Amino acid sequence: MTINGTKVSADVEPRTLLVHFIREQASLKGTNIGCDSSSCGACTVHLNGESAKSCTVLAVQADEQEVTTIEGLADGETLHPMQEAFRDCHALQCGYCTPGMVMAAVSLLDEIPAPTELEVREGLEGNLCRCTGYHNIVKAVLQASGSKS
Repeated sequence: MTINGTKVSADVEPRTLLVHFIREQASLKGTNIGCDSSSCGACTVHLNGESAKSCTVLAVQADEQEVTTIEGLADGETLHPMQEAFRDCHALQCGYCTPGMVMAAVSLLDEIPAPTELEVREGLEGNLCRCTGYHNIVKAVLQASGSKS
């Protein structure tokens, strides 16, 4: 597979989850393991440009596929606009959900470039945050979209 533009290859057990491959084989620790049951969204990555919870995908299913993790979102030292918005709007506290939340938010804006507050809340409902109350997360997504909703 290609992860963040780099070809990665390894022999894995057929049952290896993509999240474990990313963290253990590719040594990329930004993708977090939260629940292993797709409930929390902490492991969200982009698989061929689409948001995917990497705890629900087997590594072998990503063979010959493009994977983007939080580490691949920025352009060198230049943060992605969504990362900047999360920083500017203080859309994190403990930070555990942040990588998955950012990846899901980027995917949301790919689908709905100028969402309303309700659309942001509905679009991120598969990603859980135990700390923030979501207000600043929604604010960050709206800022990144340029929306004034």
